[in-house]
Amino acid sequence: MIRIFIADDHPIVRKGIRDLIEQDPELCIVGEASDGRATLNAPGRENWDLLILDLSLPKVSGTEVLRRLREELPNLRIVILSMYPEDQYGLRLVQLGASAYLSKELDPVELLRAIRVVAAGGTYLTRNIAEQMRRGSSAPPESPPHASLSAREHQVFTLLFQGRGVSDIAAELNLSVSTVSNHVAKVKEKLNAKTIGEIVAYAHRAGLVG
Repeated sequence: MIRIFIADDHPIVRKGIRDLIEQDPELCIVGEASDGRATLNAPGRENWDLLILDLSLPKVSGTEVLRRLREELPNLRIVILSMYPEDQYGLRLVQLGASAYLSKELDPVELLRAIRVVAAGGTYLTRNIAEQMRRGSSAPPESPPHASLSAREHQVFTLLFQGRGVSDIAAELNLSVSTVSNHVAKVKEKLNAKTIGEIVAYAHRAGLVG
């Protein structure tokens, strides 16, 4: 039996995932959460085999949940299921420790296929992500400016265009406000942006916002 926990802030999405998974007698839902903090604090985490994780979670983002659980539970398999574009986020999240990255626009059958591959110890790569990996880069040959962001800078960048303020980001990532401000300054420099508003506008132009 594969024990699965679901972390997604939309009840309808959680129900859809649950209904899909419960059709397979070898899969079992052991719990669910609607935000990142509840996911990190859920009892029995050490007994999960697999976590289905949304990126856009309130309180603590999915990216930060991934980072912390990779440290706390290195054997936990994590499947990212997100509205964010696969070609922009997929390989980066796999490189950060996810065992699969799936867009919510994919056929539900692909989620079941990914669960089986990941639960067996593999990494599930969609065609797009496999092609990016074959090229040896998370970005196409003519890389957009955001491809030059470090992992932490990209995390701060994502939280900014999700509407988080600097103080909120500092609290979520367990960083000082000054450290986050330094990351924001680096993001502005690399994206040639003068304000947070310009960072958000860039994210929309780049197709990073689902």
